[in-house]
Amino acid sequence: MEKAIRLKVRKDLDPRQQLTVIRLKGSLISRGYTEIIHIMDQDDEFHINSFETLPEHREEVQEYISGFISSENLADTISIK
Repeated sequence: MEKAIRLKVRKDLDPRQQLTVIRLKGSLISRGYTEIIHIMDQDDEFHINSFETLPEHREEVQEYISGFISSENLADTISIK
C-alpha cells in the first residue's frame, strides 16, 4: 500500500486558486499532518504534490482535504490521487 498521500494539482491557476492551494498546503503542515510536501511534474497540465503522514492520521487527512476542496470549490483544480 502506498504510504504517501498524493494530490493532483492543475498548473494553470488563477491568483485566487493559487492562494487557496497554498493555504491548503500550509494548513496540512500547520496541523501537523506532514512536515514537507514534495512537488513534481506529471505532465504539461498537472503537478503531483505528495507527502507522508502517520497511518493513524491518513483517513483524517483525506477527509480534511476532501472537505477543503469542496468548501473552496476546487474540484476542477485539485484532487486526491
